[in-house]
Amino acid sequence: MADKTIVIHPVTRVEGHAKITLVLGDDGRVADARFHVEEFRGFEKFCEGRHFTEMPIITPRICGICPVSHAVASAKACENIMAVEVPPTATLLRRLMHLGQMFSSHALSFFHLSSPDFLFGWDSDPASRNILGIAEKFPDVARRGIRLRKFGQELSSRLSGKKIHTGAVVPGGVTQALTEENRAALLAWIPEAKESVEVALGLYKKYWDANRKEMEAFARFDTLYLGTVKPDGTHELYDGKLRWVDAEGKVAADQVDPARFAEFIAERPLAYSYLKAPYFKPLGYPGGVYRVGPLARLNVATKMPTPRAQKEFENFRSMGGGRPIGSSFAFHHARIIEMMTSVEQVEMILNDPLVTLNDLRAEAGRNRSEGVGCSEAPRGTLFHHYTVDVHGILTGVNLLIATGQNNPAMNRAVLEVAKTYVHGADVKEGALNRVEGAIRCYDPCLSCSTHAVGAMPLLLEIQDPAGRVLRQIKR
Repeated sequence: MADKTIVIHPVTRVEGHAKITLVLGDDGRVADARFHVEEFRGFEKFCEGRHFTEMPIITPRICGICPVSHAVASAKACENIMAVEVPPTATLLRRLMHLGQMFSSHALSFFHLSSPDFLFGWDSDPASRNILGIAEKFPDVARRGIRLRKFGQELSSRLSGKKIHTGAVVPGGVTQALTEENRAALLAWIPEAKESVEVALGLYKKYWDANRKEMEAFARFDTLYLGTVKPDGTHELYDGKLRWVDAEGKVAADQVDPARFAEFIAERPLAYSYLKAPYFKPLGYPGGVYRVGPLARLNVATKMPTPRAQKEFENFRSMGGGRPIGSSFAFHHARIIEMMTSVEQVEMILNDPLVTLNDLRAEAGRNRSEGVGCSEAPRGTLFHHYTVDVHGILTGVNLLIATGQNNPAMNRAVLEVAKTYVHGADVKEGALNRVEGAIRCYDPCLSCSTHAVGAMPLLLEIQDPAGRVLRQIKR
């Protein structure tokens, strides 16, 4: 049999536009797979010429799901240029918004984008395998996801006046203090938020226990992992230093200042995608392919900063038998543990007397020509790198987005799942859904990484080697 190509276009229940190409060999088995991101990324270019202090206001518009991460990374890059330190109260308020965004984004991924696969089954009718179907059949699950997202947005609203696209994170600190009234209102959400995270953990574990063998092997492969940690290795979402570990758990680089990221990360273009393929420089490509995000962060960390999350972290790590967890499906478990620690940390910060003080901002002008800011966005490590002229006008902007860093791994995840479930051109819908599900594990934000918006219909094409379309399937 001649080579044939299966195209899934676009991928559904992810944020942004993409398609998947599966290349079949003569034996009908999958020989290669490619994850194409079709959007053009031009955000960095139109920021050039702006004053650097505008960037924490501009860059949150990159994404409606993780605007705080962009605001924080941007403000940190600006503060690097200004050579100032942020007051402790301002840091606490930023952490609160950042943690709120973390569980808000994770809740969207778990409850609304991925849970239809767990609750209805991979082979169920795609017409109901979506959030509307969840709302009809499992209204409590749908409601809990919405309420967790609302709590995250409530944090942003009560700290900045806006639910998304905060304008309160500015170079040097924040613009608003937290009132006692708002602190009490936010603390009132904590019991419900903790309960909803436990519900998510129960749903995940029930599915994992019933399908353990299959899910342990789901899109499983060896890579390096990158995340930020405190000096003692504790999981850290807002600040910290970079740590890479390999597939055996051996530390490849540790306590690297994020300002030095370009010494350790290189990017190579791909002919079939607008997303590049970053890799760990010391090992080259493809040996230096690494993953970021919840799975990576828990694989590089030695412990969690809060008690309930620590207990579940120990369960999570025990599944690896001393090695990092390689199954892409475990992203969902890691995401729930991060929701757990985020809610716990929000409660701790809200009970800190420093959080309602009014020492909010350090002020300065341009004192350096270059700055790097870093934060752990929901999908992984995020870098903002700016260069400015003597007037503070941006001459260069580089945004290294988490989804871009996961691009090589997402290609590999697609290949591994396709090899398992796709056999020949006569493909069942459930098999294609599993291929898409491998991408959903990474919760990619393609609009974030390429900066475009739009709706997502589905078109699957089967082509011969000459590019002639043999079959089309539309959703």
